[in-house]
Amino acid sequence: MTTIDSTATRMSTSLTDRADEIGPVLAANAARHDREATFVSEAYGALREAGLLRAAVPSELGGDGATIREVAGLQRTLGHYCGATALASAMHQHVTCFTAWRYRRGLPGAEATLRRIADEQIVLVSTGGGDFTHPAGEAVAVDGGYRVSGRKRFVSQSSVGTVMSTMFPFDDPDRGMRVLNMAIPFASEGVDVGSNWDTLGMRGTASDDVVLTDVFVPQERVLADRPYGVIDPPLQVIASIGFSIISGAYLGVAEAAYAEALKAGARNPDDPIVQRAIGLMRQRLQVAAWALDGALTEIGDDPTPSFDGFLAIMAAKAEIARAGVEVCDLAMQVAGGSAFFKGSVIERCYRDIRAAAFHPLTPEATLLAAGRHALGLPQT
Repeated sequence: MTTIDSTATRMSTSLTDRADEIGPVLAANAARHDREATFVSEAYGALREAGLLRAAVPSELGGDGATIREVAGLQRTLGHYCGATALASAMHQHVTCFTAWRYRRGLPGAEATLRRIADEQIVLVSTGGGDFTHPAGEAVAVDGGYRVSGRKRFVSQSSVGTVMSTMFPFDDPDRGMRVLNMAIPFASEGVDVGSNWDTLGMRGTASDDVVLTDVFVPQERVLADRPYGVIDPPLQVIASIGFSIISGAYLGVAEAAYAEALKAGARNPDDPIVQRAIGLMRQRLQVAAWALDGALTEIGDDPTPSFDGFLAIMAAKAEIARAGVEVCDLAMQVAGGSAFFKGSVIERCYRDIRAAAFHPLTPEATLLAAGRHALGLPQT
């Protein structure tokens, strides 16, 4: 698989080698799952067999101890074979990375969760993309914890999830509206996974709705109590980790389209229109890779809360989203009519890459946030 890379984005060969080894399994099933909008189950079997679901677990707890940069590179490699696998498993990986961040700070529950990932390769699920600063649903205080109800959308890999990392608004009588970050097992009474994922792209992620009805969450499963509607320091860290890894997956999708375009372009290499299109694709991917490199350097391997770091990741994500769409459009032009058929890798990448713009912050919202921050204005 041809990639646009730089020294700063190369991750440990062991993880990339393992991803490349299972890549043919992902690629062989990608078109079928896309066509049927079914979950990429074979891919998850392969991820478990290769031990990649525990990549971000600290080595002393039984994992690979992969850094955020390395995990972003892992998801990028998986994206060369199947975008849905790369994106869905990115949700598990970023929650694992944040749990490792919590573990390094001795926060409760982190070590036990990481040991389960290492020993059992359980799947962690996130609702943060759909919730972010204004989560859906409601939390009500009861003896020993909370009762929560609500519908969560875009819950990738929910059909195989073990624990859901989610958020609920809580109207505190003294402090006003708050956001409670919670860990909720899918086996909890009142948790119902839907079957409504029928979308333009990323159809194999099984990002179905999850409905929670009067689910009891004990106090010890409340991981954070944050202000409502604000990108506060904990969310800055969560987003910086999460969207680094998610961006890696989308960069891999764009690179997959580029690789297919190179094959198509080789049939007519003397055409200057083809030459220019390939050159433009290469340039856009190189700049997007540099953007992700720079953002990863900005936040480092163990991020501290920083709005500047958050904006760096958002800028990289926006660059990858825009570049990815342009690259996939150009790839379709280079390949011609064959790329218009269902089952074409380029056609699937063309649809999958569109999902990048829907993760918060959107590219336009990123510009607004950056401008307000530069002008010293509060974020809204």
